[in-house]
Amino acid sequence: MQFLTDECFRKVKLHFIPSNHYKVIAKINGVKGWFILDTGASTTFVAKHLTEKFNLSSEGAIIKANGAGPEQIDAAVSHENLIKMGTWSRSKCTIALIDLTPINTAFTSADLPKVDGIIGADILKKGKAIIDYDKNYLYLK
Repeated sequence: MQFLTDECFRKVKLHFIPSNHYKVIAKINGVKGWFILDTGASTTFVAKHLTEKFNLSSEGAIIKANGAGPEQIDAAVSHENLIKMGTWSRSKCTIALIDLTPINTAFTSADLPKVDGIIGADILKKGKAIIDYDKNYLYLK
């Protein structure tokens, strides 16, 4: 995909895991973590118990986040964050803080490592994301 790098896209390695998800290493506010890449998630999330680890500050306001199902999830919001994946970075990102226990419990029961959060469509859209499913790379501009 040389044409993408010629167009200033940055190449980020994706890790395909047995649950048929992609995991990606991302840094939030300079702190490295493992995140699921979820094109169907409208928002980027971090596990709320990791607020301090990733230097996130929320205003205390709670929003109702929607998932694919009918239930809504309570989420705090943190603004003005720096996200970096590989050599691509974006500042002033908004991140929602939610309880990721159900996701991590499912991963643990399937003998998969826990994740720190989810990279959602908001970040993928900002980065004009292109996923190379054949070679397991994410390209961001």
